Amino acid sequence: MPELPEVETVRRGLQPVFEGSRIVAVEQRRPDLRFPFPADFAKRLTGREVISLGRRAKYLTVHLDRDPVLICHLGMSGSFRVETGTESAVPGTFHHERSKDAAHDHVVFRLKGREGVEHRVIFNDPRRFGFMLFAEAAQLDTHPSLAGLGVEPTGNAFDGTLLSDLFRGRKVPLKAALLDQRLIAGLGNIYVCEALWRAGLSPRRAAGSIAAAPGRRSARCDKLAGAIRDVIAEAIAAGGSSLRDYVRADGSLGYFQHSFSVYDREGEPCPKPGCGGTISRIVQSGRSTFYCPACQR
Repeated sequence: MPELPEVETVRRGLQPVFEGSRIVAVEQRRPDLRFPFPADFAKRLTGREVISLGRRAKYLTVHLDRDPVLICHLGMSGSFRVETGTESAVPGTFHHERSKDAAHDHVVFRLKGREGVEHRVIFNDPRRFGFMLFAEAAQLDTHPSLAGLGVEPTGNAFDGTLLSDLFRGRKVPLKAALLDQRLIAGLGNIYVCEALWRAGLSPRRAAGSIAAAPGRRSARCDKLAGAIRDVIAEAIAAGGSSLRDYVRADGSLGYFQHSFSVYDREGEPCPKPGCGGTISRIVQSGRSTFYCPACQR
């Protein structure tokens, strides 16, 4: 499933196309994705001006000149494709390439910018695990998809002290706590593995074991918070750089997948200088965890 950096890259890629444009037509080519489309989906969007494009965790939010707000989730295989004239581009950087098979084009937004430039933004989703729903702007934070989400790991409030407070007393494995969307919103498997390796922390250890007493600092939490912020920032930057050449000759997208230190590198030497360990894979809560048992304690 696309993680926060991928979704943020998609948002940044779509932002100059969507914001300030008017939705002149919407083609809804099937009745549902993961969930049924809202009633009068195309009718309620047609004619509306897009004011801003936001993100909350792994959700995109399209804010219009009046209600509703459109909430979009990419699911496992969803992506947006922008077509301008004869040119086509897929904003985003993904570990697995996104589909451009027109058989899986389920929604087409026809946009007209303030300067008269027209775009087609197409949502493609072979597995149909993505979805599009409506919310009233005043109740956006309490919408069932967004209610209860934790702190954003890219926000100013995210630091070691906050992590310590979130993890204090928790006996679940550290990786499970980081993936709990009620605690931290938007973190996914790939970047949790990478951040734990950078911080030198085992995914197996209890989350509460790195927390400090109230009012005191935890060096481990400080290091982990910094690692999370850094790995996400680097991944977003790598995705951003891919927006200049969305589809290369080899069909790959983005660059950060070529910088993984542990993810999907089972059996390879740990890249940490002086470590000498080997990357291992374990399964936690049905997901593969990649880490170095030698330097992650």
